[in-house]
Amino acid sequence: MSALETLAAVNGNIGTVGYGLAAIGPGIGIGIIFGNGVQAIARQPEAAGLIRQNMLLGFAVIEALALLGFVVPFIHG
Repeated sequence: MSALETLAAVNGNIGTVGYGLAAIGPGIGIGIIFGNGVQAIARQPEAAGLIRQNMLLGFAVIEALALLGFVVPFIHG
């Protein structure tokens, strides 16, 4: 089978590949946020409320970007 026949045999929506790639960034970002948040709370327990609040705010922003990455391929596909 030649390379051209192989490319012709691939079918489906390229948006699914796009979303798969778009999900990597938010996954890494969420891991970094919560990892560093737990470290900060362990180092300074008296500031746990403020740190937790900022952690959840950052999580919400990153999760919104992940949801946008999920919706955009369907809109443009």
